[in-house]
This record gives sequence, C-alpha cells and structure tokens, in this order.
Amino acid sequence: MDQDEPRGEVVAAGATREKRGNPFSRFFGSIALFIRQVIAELRKVVTPTRKELFKFTGVVLVFVLIVMGIVYGLDFAFGLMTHWVFGIPDPR
Repeated sequence: MDQDEPRGEVVAAGATREKRGNPFSRFFGSIALFIRQVIAELRKVVTPTRKELFKFTGVVLVFVLIVMGIVYGLDFAFGLMTHWVFGIPDPR
C-alpha cells in the first residue's frame, strides 16, 4: 500500500447521518469505551503493603506538621509586623 493512500473508511464532510452512524449509538459507545478503559487502568493499580501504607502515612503527617509550623511562624511574624506598623501595643 502506498503511504499517500488513506487507510480505512473515509467519510466525506457532507455525508448524511446514516453514513456516519446513529449519534446515540456513538454516544453510548463512547461511554462504554470510557468505562472499559477505566476498568483496564484500575487493574494496573497496585495496593500498597501494610508497611508501605504506614510509611506513606508517616511521611504525609510529617509534611503536614512542617507546613503547619511554617504557616504558624509566618502568621506570628506578620501579626507582630502589623502591630509594629500600625502602632498597636504588643498583644503578649
């Protein structure tokens, strides 16, 4: 087959609805295809072991605590700065 020749069925731009197929069957066919692809991807998911689950949970908790500390520090610093800028007595 020559590389310039189209492969498969070619539908002209002005083709009637019968030649292109029923829009409802195309719609439900695309939904069915999507569901089959989702199931195929879910089969690839690997469930972590108990050890991995605890390790990942620990990493997330440590990260959250670090971010909480950073946010608390920034909030405290900005609070002191606004009290200083506006001349409000120190709240301590």
